[in-house]
Amino acid sequence: MSQRMSRQLTPEEVLESHFDGPEDGVFTDGSCEPNPGPGGWGWVWVERGQIKAEGHGREGNTTNNRMELRALIEAFQALPADRDLIVHSDSQLCVNTVNEWAAGWERRGWTRKGGPIKNLDLVKQLYALKKAKPRIQLHWIRAHEGLRWNEYADALAALSD
Repeated sequence: MSQRMSRQLTPEEVLESHFDGPEDGVFTDGSCEPNPGPGGWGWVWVERGQIKAEGHGREGNTTNNRMELRALIEAFQALPADRDLIVHSDSQLCVNTVNEWAAGWERRGWTRKGGPIKNLDLVKQLYALKKAKPRIQLHWIRAHEGLRWNEYADALAALSD
C-alpha cells in the first residue's frame, strides 16, 4: 500500500521513520490529487545524510507529470553547474524524456512521430537546464520503497498539495 493511500507523512516524520537509501544526491517528486487538480512539487539536496538545500511549491490546476517536471526544473535551477551531482526522480517518464528522447525531439524541431509532446514548455525548460549543467546526472529511483530522501521529497511535494 502506498503512502498516498494511507496518511501522508510530514517531512519530519519521514526523517524519524525512514533510514534506507542513498545518503548523497538530489531527490525530487511531484504530486497531484486528484489528477488533474491541485498539485505540488518538492526537492531536497543531501550530502552525507545532511540537508544542504530544499524547495517546494504548488500549482492550483495541474497534473502529476507537470509537477514531476517542475520539481526537476526547480532543483536544476538551484544546483551549481560546477559540481558532479546525481538527481534522483521517481518518474521514469521524466528521466526518459531528458536522458533519451529530448535530444531527438529538439533535432526534429520539438516534434515526435506519435503526436504532440505533452508539457512541451516544461520539457524544453528542463532539457535546456540539463544541457547547461552537464555534470549533473539524472537517474530514476523507485517510488514508495521507503528510501529516506525520496520519501522526504514526496512529503515536501505533499506539503504543497
